[in-house]
Amino acid sequence: MTYDLIIIGAGPGGYELAAEAARHGLSVLLAEKNLPGGTCLNRGCIPTKALCRNAQLMSDLREAHNFGIETGEVRFDLAAAIARKDAVVAQLREGVTTLLSAPLITTVYGEAIITSPRSVSVAGERYTASNIVIATGSEPRDLPIEGANLAISSDDLLQLTQLPQRLCIIGGGVIGMEFAHIFHNFGSEVTVVEYCKEILPPFDKDIAKRLRQTLTRKGINFATGAAVTALKRDGELIAVCYDQKGKSLQVSADTVLMAVGRKPVIPQGAQELGIAIERGAIVVDDNMMTSVPGVYAIGDVNARCMLAHAATAQASVVINHITGGDSHTRLDVVPSAVFTTPELAMVGATEEQCQARELNFTAKKAFFRSNGKAVAMGEPDGLVKMIVDNDSHRILGCHICGAHAADLIQEVATAIDADLTVFNIARAIHGHPTLSEVITDVARQFSPIKT
Repeated sequence: MTYDLIIIGAGPGGYELAAEAARHGLSVLLAEKNLPGGTCLNRGCIPTKALCRNAQLMSDLREAHNFGIETGEVRFDLAAAIARKDAVVAQLREGVTTLLSAPLITTVYGEAIITSPRSVSVAGERYTASNIVIATGSEPRDLPIEGANLAISSDDLLQLTQLPQRLCIIGGGVIGMEFAHIFHNFGSEVTVVEYCKEILPPFDKDIAKRLRQTLTRKGINFATGAAVTALKRDGELIAVCYDQKGKSLQVSADTVLMAVGRKPVIPQGAQELGIAIERGAIVVDDNMMTSVPGVYAIGDVNARCMLAHAATAQASVVINHITGGDSHTRLDVVPSAVFTTPELAMVGATEEQCQARELNFTAKKAFFRSNGKAVAMGEPDGLVKMIVDNDSHRILGCHICGAHAADLIQEVATAIDADLTVFNIARAIHGHPTLSEVITDVARQFSPIKT
């Protein structure tokens, strides 16, 4: 059977590309090995956010007495939290299935094997198309250490039926920090062991440090600058052995989460076809095309930016390249967030990156404790850090730690994407009282205010 486009993988990049291609009048074959929605919907973004909500409710109930509210005894039901998570995922998965029921889209289930630059095989059936797009995503990565099999992955942690009394998380990245926040609020004793000197290495150091200090005050334990060397049985527990500042140390837990990042899933036949792969990821050009003409790769599999919305943006680039349209998508402006309490969010360059590039810039900060809405909400812990080019006055980066940071960052992302200056934000009227005023507060520190 012949189509205009074959897409391998029905994650955010794959299903959005299928829908957009169909809107352009292209016939699409979408091959999915497991469930529609990919990692994001089934084992990543969405289920963790559902659990984050449960975790925040638990935290709110425990702190309610500070607001003069009597809540009585607070009990946590893990089974109920997992059931709600599953219901949220099922509802959204149904929405994806409906999207893929559009005319011109044919979905087949099974592992796709690339057999030529224009064909794939799924469950013994051969399909051909003018173009193929690989959107196979990623999977959890392990450390090559003794006893690594004693740890569980984030996929496994989402299916736990019993709350860990002590949870050790290897890796202080986004996945590790969100699970640390979730299970600490659920009632587990949580320890995070991170190889780098600070948690969340891609984030600005000031922002990451502030989050770590806040979470430490809440009771989460951290061991940074710590290299895990082995996992060993310690009676009914698991000992996580690590080296830190020349000392050999260990922490024991009944559950250990391996959260040291993810690795691309390369489909069968890709290497045999001669598709270039470097450091385990498929190499693509600015149009997302691989080294084989007519074969593209989007999302985690090319490892350019392992975020769901980045995969969707790359899908837009591909459809424009295939149809001859002009893509105005700026793939260098990708906001990212960490859904802890407080939230973290960033877009653009960090101060450390600007220093390394020897840019002429200024960095300013504004604090949530001066924001009326934040204080009234009882969430004054936070800051916004903005980095601006001294010559053009354009925003190079913005980093937020505080309530609703993931929502606030979008204003700055839009400004950067549109090549606006910091003065555009400074002179725009922001509603009062709103958290968005903290963005204005930092923007107005850059002078002169030009009108």
